[in-house]
Order: sequence, then C-alpha cells, then structure tokens
Amino acid sequence: MCHNLSKYTPIFLFLALSGIIFLLRNIHTVENWNCQAISSFYQLQSRIHSSLSVSAFYHNHTYCTHVGQKPSPEDELEERYLLELISWPSPPPHSGPTTLKQTSDPVHSLFAILPTKEGREWHVGDQLEVLVQMHDFQGPAVVGQVVDHKNGFYSALFPLLWVGSAQVEVMLVHSSEAVAVLRRLREERPDRVFFKSMFRLGLLSETTVCNLCLPPDHQPLCNYTDLHTGEPWYCYKPKVLSCDTRINHAKGGYLKNLITNKEALLFKRFSETSSIDYFLPILHTLCVKMGNTLEENSTTKPEHIQLETSGYYYMDSWRPLDGFTMRQFNESSAVVQCLKNKVINMYGDSTVRQWFEYLIGFVPELKEFNLYNPKKVGPLMAVDSTHNILLKYRCHGPPIRFTTVMSSELRYISNELDGLSGGPNVVVVLSIWSHFSTFPVDIYIRRLRHIRQALVRLIDRAPGTLIVIRSANLQALDQEVSLYNSDWYSQQLDQVLRTMFKGLNVLVVDAWQMTLAHHLPHALHPPPPIVKQMIDMLLSYVCPERKKSQK
Repeated sequence: MCHNLSKYTPIFLFLALSGIIFLLRNIHTVENWNCQAISSFYQLQSRIHSSLSVSAFYHNHTYCTHVGQKPSPEDELEERYLLELISWPSPPPHSGPTTLKQTSDPVHSLFAILPTKEGREWHVGDQLEVLVQMHDFQGPAVVGQVVDHKNGFYSALFPLLWVGSAQVEVMLVHSSEAVAVLRRLREERPDRVFFKSMFRLGLLSETTVCNLCLPPDHQPLCNYTDLHTGEPWYCYKPKVLSCDTRINHAKGGYLKNLITNKEALLFKRFSETSSIDYFLPILHTLCVKMGNTLEENSTTKPEHIQLETSGYYYMDSWRPLDGFTMRQFNESSAVVQCLKNKVINMYGDSTVRQWFEYLIGFVPELKEFNLYNPKKVGPLMAVDSTHNILLKYRCHGPPIRFTTVMSSELRYISNELDGLSGGPNVVVVLSIWSHFSTFPVDIYIRRLRHIRQALVRLIDRAPGTLIVIRSANLQALDQEVSLYNSDWYSQQLDQVLRTMFKGLNVLVVDAWQMTLAHHLPHALHPPPPIVKQMIDMLLSYVCPERKKSQK
C-alpha cells in the first residue's frame, strides 16, 4: 500500500555530484512499462568547436607542467572544454575566515517533494521534483553554495518508472568549502600519494621515490617516459646504481597533515543523521493508456537540473532504461555458452580485476593458469580449453597504487590495445579511474586520449571487436579516504571519461548508478550482488537477447 506524505523534514543531504543524487529502493510492485532513455551518445567534436569560455574552470596548477608531450591545438581545445564541463563554483565569500558554523548543516536543512499540476498524485512517466533548502549551523539559508538556484535552494529531479512505493534518501557528502579543499589538494599536492622503485644489481640494491613528475632540484632523475605514448614517469636516480637497474614499482605511501585542523572538521562524518520515507501513489494504468514519455507529463522547469538515469533496481536486478534488455546469467552454464570461443581482455585497476575474480569463482570450467604473479597485481589468465574460452587481466600503467609490480609488467593500455588483432570473438573491457584521483584532471585526460586513439585504431582494423568500459563507482568515505579518493574526485573523472568516449563504438557498464541506486553500502570494490549485475550487463553486451522473429 502506498501512503501520501506531504510534510517535509530535515534530512542528511547528499550534495556532491553536480547537484543532488538520489538512492531509490524498496520498490514493492512493478507492472509493464515502456520509457525512453534520457540520453544517448553524441559526437563530441561538434561540441568542442562551439564557443568556449574558459575563465570559469580552475586550471592554474604549476606542478608537473614540464612533463608529457605538448598537446596539439585540437587536444588543447578539447581539454579546455572538458575542464569547463567539470568546473565547480567556489564557496561563497565571507567577511573574514570561514568557520564551521558558516558551512552546510545537514541537520537543519530541509527538503520537500513538490506537488504536480494535478496535486499530490504521480503517474508512471512523471518526473518527481524535490526542492532542497540548505542551512548552515547558524540557521539562515546559505547563499552561493554549489547550487542550482544560487540562493541556498537545490532542485533535484528523477523519473518515476515503476508502480508502487519508493524511498528517497538524500545525504550531504561534502560542503562547498570541503570541495574547495579537495580541489586545492588535487591541483597543488599531486604528490600526496607517492611511489617507489627498487634498483638492484647483484647484491646491491637501492630504493628511491617515483611519480609522474618530481622536483628536479633535489637530485638527478631517471626518465621512464613511454616512447610510444609519451606518458611520463620519473624516479630519483639511485646514488650508486644506474637507471636501467630498476626492477619493480610499488606504492610508497600517503603524505599526512596536508590540511589544517579547521579544514579537517569539514570532512567529519555526522552521527546525528535522520531519514524519512516519502511514499508516492503511482497509477500504472496511465502508463499503459497514455504511453507518456518523461517529457510529456513532467513538472520540470527549464532552469532545473535533469539527472540522467540509466536504470533502476527491481528485486536486486538492474533494469536499463535505454531499451536494452539485460539478461540474467544465474547459471554458470549460461556464462560458458555466452563466452564460448571468446577471448576476453580486461585492462585497468582492481575494480575490473574484481570482475575477473568473480568469473573464475562463478564458472568452474574457467581454470586459472598460474603465471606466478601476485593475485592482487597480475597479469592473470584463466582458460576453459573445452569451450575455447580465454580470460585475461592486466593492470594499467603508472600511476597505480598496487603493492609491487615488476617493471617488466608495467604496460600502458594503449600499447596493449595496439598489440591486439581484434575481431568478432574478441572482447575488450576497460576500467581506469581510481588511481588518478590525486592528480590534476588534465593528466587523466591525456591518458584517456591515448586509449581513445588506440581504440579508434583497433576498431578500424577489426570493426567486430566488442569494447566495454566500466565507469567509476562510489565508495565508503571517511576523513582520510576523502582526501585521496573522494567521490567528488571520482565523479569528475567519470564525467570526463563518459564525455571523451561518446560517439565512439563502445558500450558502458554504468557502475556509478549501479552502486548509487543499490541499498548495499558503498564500497570501492562493490559487494557480490552488485558485481553480479555488472557481469550480467557485460555478458548481455557479449550475448544480447535475440529478438523474436515476426511471423
């Protein structure tokens, strides 16, 4: 039964991802529906050459400006467009230093579900509008936060796509002042995660610090810039040994005490959180009779933000909204039949290695071949010789925060892609985002540009190759994690990734929304029920549901 609650109440607000993001869950009943996708891929080039105003974005870091190949004019134009795309407003000015009392207070902030033109009655296909009013710890509405209306109010929209009850949950991740701290760290302190390499010759060994760039004044540098891509990487030269004696790469550690005690308060997790359920009566008959699209019965105003929704969960099963049917691969035999005679190449960070681990754990026929490499590093390989299946994983090149990777195994994805023959039996899966969160965004743009160029070459020589990109996902955040892997960092990288690959013949597994919409807690490595949905989406791309032939 659905209840109608019009009263609004304070709630813990989630304000980090270009507005407000909603967690939708507890769907009780669902009838047939037919809704159009909100967005589709478009050609990026036409957008790049539109008029740009670059004054808004923050691109003033001087660290690492001497490294890497000089971008072409077209690349510079694209970079400016992307940086403006993810630009974030600064906190409102205050007379004197900003205090904690002047920042957003989730306890005293309010939100209300706004009525439709028909009153407090919603139908499938409507767009629900929520108005959020932010207050600081002193009471009055905060003016000039990272808001839509520039007055302490936020509008949040999401489509109503099912029949039954839905719970709206909103929480604050970072205030505008906290985002300003994160932005400063990213631009000015990319060295807050540092790396190291061991150099060895016979019985003599030395270890030095490494990174994308290092201040050259302290001591001579070893230059390991990739000859094919121009991707830079440096280590301080050992005192005795030569640069060509490097044997491995590893995460060195994290720099501490990078923010003040007052700034640290901005990242404190609030314990006095509250929540409320809003139960909305949704009439399923109108969807069948009217077949209305998201725009036709909407309360949306042009100045409001429209959140792009790629799907939703029903009974823990992900349902895409782009018209694509996601199959359920609940038996290992179905996975085997799908992957028969296929070569699956996975490249990237540990979030795609998790997919490799899931598949070899779920499919007994896939036997992992012992390459005598660390399980958490790779490269990894599994084989089903009976059904001619080959599954491989390799981590991306530095920066990568794994424990220890042998220097000979450090490979850049673009170079690996150039070595693939491709073809209709080849699947390429990519996931690259988490290890770039501490660096200025232009570093990530450059890496994706090289990968995109390699994918274009691969598609040209082998058009039948299936390419799937795994997006970023949310994760559990505490004060320390926020300074290195905040969801704000991840969301910015994810927006860049999606934009740079639009118009290319690639498919996306939307890990961001699949983790956001699920009721399980956020985690860098999502729990098995969510990973299962991601794998089902991947396999549905490999083996799409066959349409029934018309008689």
